[in-house]
Amino acid sequence: MSYIHTKGEAKKRKLPSYLSVEEFSSIVKIVKKKHHKLAFFLGFGSGMRVSEIVNLKKEYIDFDKKRIHIKNSKWGKDRVVPLPKGFPKEYLKYIPLKIGVRALQKAFKKYVEQAGIKKSNIHFHSLRHSFAIHCMEQGIPLNQIQILLGHENISTTSIYLRINPQDALKSYEKLF
Repeated sequence: MSYIHTKGEAKKRKLPSYLSVEEFSSIVKIVKKKHHKLAFFLGFGSGMRVSEIVNLKKEYIDFDKKRIHIKNSKWGKDRVVPLPKGFPKEYLKYIPLKIGVRALQKAFKKYVEQAGIKKSNIHFHSLRHSFAIHCMEQGIPLNQIQILLGHENISTTSIYLRINPQDALKSYEKLF
């Protein structure tokens, strides 16, 4: 358990739950509905929030530049995220999604169970956490991950450092 300090008091906060690439692949393999698969790819491969996925429009996707422009996200802000690698153009016909936030969240939970993933507290937002963790593992600097996730404050993004301290350990080993 991690502790977040706010105004002189320590507040317990669980570390974000996330999926490995293998776990995500095992989920996607059993997904039957294309719009579910599309939503899961966008969460895992672009770090999009479920509400951003539900509100996505075709004109926000730029295949040439391999990016998605998210309009009016949390706090009314716009941002740009990467188009997931290997994103099939055929998925455009499912945008905008004809499904709501709660239905997507429930569908994801169902597929996690069907895939036999026993990690506790895996939910749709875990796809976004997974995106952040995998960005860190690939060496993307924390301030750039902050921009991709649309976090106002770097301290929000820094929670992912506590999940995988490997880079800090490697840096220590190089110096000492």
